Formats: sequence, C-alpha cells, structure tokens
Amino acid sequence: MRNCLYLFILLLVSGIRLQAQELNATVTVNSDRIQSTNKSIFTSMQRALNQFINGTQWSSATFAPNERIDCTFSLSLTEQTTETSFKAELFIQARRPVYNSTYMTPLLNYRDTKVEFEYTENAPFEIVQTSIDNNLVAIVAFYCNLILALDFDSFSLQGGSIFYRQALTIAMQAQSNTAWVGWSAFDDRKSRSSIINSYTDESVKPFREMWYTYHRKSLDEMAANPDRGRTTLLGALPVLKDIRNVRNSEILLQMFSDCKLDEIVSVASKANAEEKQSLYDLLKNVFPASSTQLEPLKK
Repeated sequence: MRNCLYLFILLLVSGIRLQAQELNATVTVNSDRIQSTNKSIFTSMQRALNQFINGTQWSSATFAPNERIDCTFSLSLTEQTTETSFKAELFIQARRPVYNSTYMTPLLNYRDTKVEFEYTENAPFEIVQTSIDNNLVAIVAFYCNLILALDFDSFSLQGGSIFYRQALTIAMQAQSNTAWVGWSAFDDRKSRSSIINSYTDESVKPFREMWYTYHRKSLDEMAANPDRGRTTLLGALPVLKDIRNVRNSEILLQMFSDCKLDEIVSVASKANAEEKQSLYDLLKNVFPASSTQLEPLKK
C-alpha cells in the first residue's frame, strides 16, 4: 500500500528534505453568520488556509499524489469581534483507504468549538522558522500533525510517534500565550493540550497498538479474508475497557467513538449472535451514552 514509513525513517536519518506535500485537504470557510460588508476577507482567508494546509511540507516523508491523506478542514465563523478578530468552530475529518477496496475508513472526525484568531485580508498563514504567532496557525498545524500521526499509526506500529511529539510541541508553545483559548491542559478536559496528552500518555500505548491492529491487521485483511479480518478487529476492542480507566483517556475515547463506532457496528453486522452480544456489552460499558448507535448489535 505504502512504503512511506520506511522512506520517512531513511530521510530522518539522512537529513534529506524532499518537496512533497502529505495532505490532500478540502478547505472551506463559512461566513454566513457574520454580518460584514467586506466579504472578500473570507475568500482571502479560505485561500490562505488552503495554501497553508496543502502547500506546507509537514514532514520529511515523500508521498505519491495518490497517497496524500484525504482530509477536510471546515472553518465556520461564529463572530467577528473587531475588523481583524474572529471566533469560529473548526470541523476536521480525515480518512485513509482500505487495502484492495474502494472503502475509505475514517481516522478523525472532530469539531473544535474554541477557535479564536486574528486575520488581516490577503495575509498568508505561515510558520516562520518554527515560530507561530497566530492562534489559527497553531490550531491547524496541531491538527495536521494529529492527522499524520493517526495515519502513520494505522500503517505501522507506533509509526506516528514523531507527529504526536510535534503536536505536543505546538501545544506547549501555544499554552505560553495566555490570550489563545482552547489550549489549557488544566481546566478543560477537551482542550487541544488534553487531546495530545491523552495520545502521548505511556498508559495508552495499548490503544495505539489496537489502532494499528484495527486498520492494518483487520480492515486491510478483509478483502482477502472477511471473516478473519472481522474476528481480528473484534478481538482487538476489549483493550478499550482497560483504557477507560486511564486518567487521560476521556477525550481519546470520545474521539474514537465519534470516528469509529458506526463502522464497528457495520463490521459486526456479519458476526454471529454471541459475538454481537459480547461486543454490545463491551461497547455499552465503555460508551454508555451510545445506546442508540449500538442498538443494531442486539438484532
């Protein structure tokens, strides 16, 4: 499917830097809720975001055009507080292909509701010599690295570690700017810092191992052997029950649920009644608020 991980490691060792972008992002800016006479600023904002996300080289890996990671960044502006100050929500999705199929499995499906930033018309979004001076740049760079981490983790065991570390570095830098909202690691268990602390907590390594098994050893095997792939996937999920008891796991499990629960139920549709009941009991215990989504498992 992809030999990027091996080339990635080689490039890290050799220090060679190739010009190849990793993300194939659809970027939109919705300004319907903003009463402004200057609508051109929103066109400029979308163009700058698109260039920043799709034009930035986020790693030393090289991707063929058809290997770039499909993702969506939808910025919905909710308030314009000054001529150049905005509040918004950012909806991020990412997906990757399943081997020998046309199916795209979701990697990330998340809505960030605490986005505040400054923007001047026709200004580019950019990182200058690893320095970030705009909150939206920090937020977008954070999620770009998270997407890469989730993608690489799905192809290789612990393969996304370097991207988690880069996202953690961004979060730590952002926390030093007290005017930037959404980064506090202490009073918001759904902040960006809480997200990355959850993924990098040593106690959740079994989750990352499950993530690899779920994608590489299960979904990617289903074209060749659907029953074996399904059995492997269902057998990997009990780790979620242990992860629930980890201190930093709340946001991690919520993101997993938002991204994967419907897919799991769909995969389990071909399981026998005993497997379905066992899976229902497990998932109902881990995700008690998701009874409606899990209901098909009882049929």
